[in-house]
Amino acid sequence: MIPIVKFPTIVQHYAHWFEPVFSPKALIQFKRYLSGLILSENKTVDGINKIVVVESRNQSSLNRLLRESPFSEEDLNRQRLSLLWSLAGTRIKPKGVLSVDDTLLKHYGKNFEQIAYLFDHTEGRYVWAHNLVSLHYSDDQTDYPIYYQLWKPVDLKKLEEGLKGLGIPLRESKFHLKESDPKKWRNYLLGVWRRHQGKEEVAALYQSKLMIARNLLSKWVKEHPDLKLPVVFDNWYTQPSFCRFLDRDLDLPYVGTLSREDKVVLKGGAISLGEFCQKLKEEHHKALREGGKPVFHKIGISYKGDREIYYSYCRTHRIANFGKQRLVINYREEDLSDSPCIYISNRLYWQSAGISRIRRHRWPVEVYHEEGKAEGLDQYQLRDFGAISRHIAIVAVAYSLLKAAPHDDALLKRLQREIEIELEGSVPFWRRVVSAESLWALACFISCGLAEGRTLGEVMAPLLTAVCR
Repeated sequence: MIPIVKFPTIVQHYAHWFEPVFSPKALIQFKRYLSGLILSENKTVDGINKIVVVESRNQSSLNRLLRESPFSEEDLNRQRLSLLWSLAGTRIKPKGVLSVDDTLLKHYGKNFEQIAYLFDHTEGRYVWAHNLVSLHYSDDQTDYPIYYQLWKPVDLKKLEEGLKGLGIPLRESKFHLKESDPKKWRNYLLGVWRRHQGKEEVAALYQSKLMIARNLLSKWVKEHPDLKLPVVFDNWYTQPSFCRFLDRDLDLPYVGTLSREDKVVLKGGAISLGEFCQKLKEEHHKALREGGKPVFHKIGISYKGDREIYYSYCRTHRIANFGKQRLVINYREEDLSDSPCIYISNRLYWQSAGISRIRRHRWPVEVYHEEGKAEGLDQYQLRDFGAISRHIAIVAVAYSLLKAAPHDDALLKRLQREIEIELEGSVPFWRRVVSAESLWALACFISCGLAEGRTLGEVMAPLLTAVCR
């Protein structure tokens, strides 16, 4: 754990972008918190306050930044994006892709506002967590979050009263479930809400993850009406209503993900996509044996500077509940021995290579959720929901600075003078670069103190106090 005796160059270099968001005093606390998120192993307010010696303050100052400071999260995010879009490498590009995804911010215990007991698919069990929905941007040079929002569990009392107030009937035979089976009562109310969520007043009663995703995308279209970037998402978000919203309301192209249980409608009736894939495989192998035309064709796509090969089927089909879609089925192995990946798109003229390239850009949002957690995305001990949201907003800034650094020639020259290594790599690499610079700053701090005639004990006293605080 290295005491921070000087704000890292990366923080100082970009701090002016955020001057319009904070008061002068709050800006100092913002820089302290940002430095700690990048450098501290313990990303909590207490952990950060212990190692940030520069502009040393009581821990309550950082708490006030998150709980009481009147800065606008909207303004903070706007300035973050303006910073990224000021650099050629991190600017929005014509071949960029938007992706929608969510992640669990897990905690041990339930004493946090708006926390819920949610199923974690990675662990196969329920955990206490907040759920963060992200709209992420990716191209071959960079990727970063655009917008994000924490999901809140449904308020059943508010939902019931709201539905009644809007004249939507509730079955009296279900009211006993409030006491006898609260889970069934919740599912019943949400079912009524889903059937009527097409009405704006009903939709406003509860923000589901899908509704949050719709709102984030609507905001994007409103602010960037001329940028028709494709949207990509996994199987959970590939729901008919969501796809129709993107197609009809926002006029955005999309690439969704289907499972083997979804159905394709053929002349003889509907069959599962799992059965359809097996049927195509058999036809493909038979064609190869008999010298016919193969069903799956070899394609290559470019992704982040690499070339990837797939064996692909692409044709327009009617998909149950979705209507006409461009269907792509991809295998990685030439003999089709691996599990297929199944995608759909509302652009019926797109080919498999383009659809596959776009779908490949869904992966960076997963990386952000993992690397963002390394920056402190889920490492908070704050109970207040508003403070948690602000913490997440500043984590997004920390992540974005590390994304911007490799594309900023002015910053690279400044760092190169101090750290004589090749400055090229991923977010974890840049975090190590900032740590190396912090170690150098600490060595210079000690050296200067000794050169001024102070004893080692005198030089080290404030550092030891900070570490032990």
